[in-house]
Amino acid sequence: MAKLLTIQGGKPLQGEVHVRGAKNLVPKAMVASLLGSEPSELRNVPEIKDVEIVTNLLTTHGVKVERDIQGGTMTLDPRETYSAEHSEIDAYAGDSRIPILFCGPLMHKNGEAFIPDLGGCRIGDRPIDYHLEVLRNFGAVVDKQPNGIHISAPKGLRGAKLELPYPSVGATEQVLLTAVLAEGITELKNAAVEPEIHDLIAILQQMGAIITVYTDRSIRIEGVSRLSGYKHRAIPDRNESASWASAALVTKGDIYVRGAAQRDLTAFLNIYRKIGGEFEVDDDGMRFWHAGAPLKPLVLETDVHPGFMTDWQQPMVVALTQAEGVSIVHETVYENRFGFTQALARMGAGIQLHRECLGSNPCRFGQRNFLHSAVISGPSELKGADIDIPDLRGGFSHLIAALAAKGTSTVTGIEIISRGYEDFINKIVGLGADISISER
Repeated sequence: MAKLLTIQGGKPLQGEVHVRGAKNLVPKAMVASLLGSEPSELRNVPEIKDVEIVTNLLTTHGVKVERDIQGGTMTLDPRETYSAEHSEIDAYAGDSRIPILFCGPLMHKNGEAFIPDLGGCRIGDRPIDYHLEVLRNFGAVVDKQPNGIHISAPKGLRGAKLELPYPSVGATEQVLLTAVLAEGITELKNAAVEPEIHDLIAILQQMGAIITVYTDRSIRIEGVSRLSGYKHRAIPDRNESASWASAALVTKGDIYVRGAAQRDLTAFLNIYRKIGGEFEVDDDGMRFWHAGAPLKPLVLETDVHPGFMTDWQQPMVVALTQAEGVSIVHETVYENRFGFTQALARMGAGIQLHRECLGSNPCRFGQRNFLHSAVISGPSELKGADIDIPDLRGGFSHLIAALAAKGTSTVTGIEIISRGYEDFINKIVGLGADISISER
């Protein structure tokens, strides 16, 4: 049965939460273990749905996975990997988009891969065409079938010269996971350079890969004939850290995020301070709090790293509903990421969506009739409402709004939040929130 979360809002969140490894790195690091000829060890692993999905997929392909959930350690042994039955793989269709990243490693191991229909959050097009075109350039044969995609490499995989039309994180990961064992040299231009990409490169380098990253968003990979295992501690989840920071700001609270790292939050912290939040840094984490003065409006544009990350936008929009004046947010990464604002409007937020690029930089959505700019007038008194979670980050943002609102909110669809936020309900309770869970 589905869970119903009831929230009595209006209480500042105060206390401590612990953030572990990044959702946008850990599942990809697990996939990378397939490339090794020896076992790998991954540390700082969170207990989230995406880790569970990849664990099941790896096990289905013969990888032996052992987990110490409390300690956050995982051992992955790929030495007996085999091709799984389509029906077994298809059991995970719709749960995640990560299966597409299995293609390169499985082709290197087994000569073929089958990818089920892909799910994930409905925040934009996120086509897999980039991935398929990348694989074709390496020499893969792509066969689209009614229940998924069969990909084979009858002549093996060879290095290629590639340039992405957009610095897609997923497509960059696909290139890295395919090129490291491909014959010859791969050159990738317009690559994503997010911290999670650099951490994946560090993992692959430990395994024996030869990868060079240049300052112009280009990456050069020299294919090798064999990779070993790795021992690696995943970088902390900067998105979860930013979400808790926004929660402190919106609820006028004070939250210490154990495990948060300043280095990968630079763009977020600049905006956080401009709007009126404060933070402190120590060796074990970061403290975030509302400074007391009225929050200030601002103009914000999302961008690929090192810009303001799209995953930070939705929690920050909730904070901007409490700023005194008019703020503008221009979303340039995903075209449909403002769908979550409908619930905020029902709660009393003053938000208007526009098709125009309301920012200094025109983006690829400006001529495509998408509501990708938001004008936010504040401060707004948020009131409790009935909310159905639309996606991962939007869902957490709805929780923040409900926690700050006056009155009672009922929230359904909370299961999707567990894809990227470990033990989030207990964490919220530990911060003093008044919530209850029931079945419906």
